[in-house]
Amino acid sequence: MALRYFLNDGCMQTKPSEQEYDALVSSMIAAKKLTDPQIALDKLGVDESEVTEVKPLFLQDYVFGDKDSYAKIGKDGKWRSSKYQVSWIFCSATHVYLYQYTFNTDEDGKKEVTEEYFYKDITNFSASSDTVETPYWDNKQNKVMLKNVDSTRFRITVPGDSLYCVMKQTPENEAAVKGLKAKLREKKTV
Repeated sequence: MALRYFLNDGCMQTKPSEQEYDALVSSMIAAKKLTDPQIALDKLGVDESEVTEVKPLFLQDYVFGDKDSYAKIGKDGKWRSSKYQVSWIFCSATHVYLYQYTFNTDEDGKKEVTEEYFYKDITNFSASSDTVETPYWDNKQNKVMLKNVDSTRFRITVPGDSLYCVMKQTPENEAAVKGLKAKLREKKTV
């Protein structure tokens, strides 16, 4: 079903609607229990009582700019892709923990990441909205084209490296990012 959403209609087949595709993504997230923080904590090997410095941050959205995925703008004006990412960020007294799960809706591909950072090693937390060149299927030209799509990402920067988490731009997420920045400033001045 996911592949049909992004490509031309086949013989005797209709494309799934935006609502059907969104329901597919939601069912994949639910099947893996990715909205449950305990799943992330278990993968990180951390007890919930250890990560009480800041309310856990849960980020999720479609991934754009990936040459190995499909993208499409729906009739509702919203871009969707065949790659989706869920991230959990937890803070203890000394560490920041990240659990990230990225999966494809059109195949069995996935990437699971766990990271642990000392506050002293983190240079910056930031959120940015930028435009990324994203491949999509153009039905009129019957080929893959490139389109600039807006994407919002949270970034953890350490010397020599950055890790990105896609996120929906909401007031709740923006407040949570501000909270993480405040916690980092507090830990850096101690």
